[in-house]
Amino acid sequence: RAYGEYLAGDCVACHRLSGEPAGIPIIHGQPVSDLITALLEYKLGVRTNEVMSVRTARLGDQEIAALAAHFAAQTK
Repeated sequence: RAYGEYLAGDCVACHRLSGEPAGIPIIHGQPVSDLITALLEYKLGVRTNEVMSVRTARLGDQEIAALAAHFAAQTK
């Protein structure tokens, strides 16, 4: 989780506990499996969002797992 916290700087610029800005989902406290699925789907182009596609393109499996563990452990 510490590595995920280190990597999370880019994520929390948009994904905030408050749910603002509107339309950007809250990822804190979500199940690890849901977070991994979402990140992989953005990386593989299954889900489309220009920002998320750019951010996930450079992530490897270890980084995805670390980010998912970090955000899953956060309270909503």
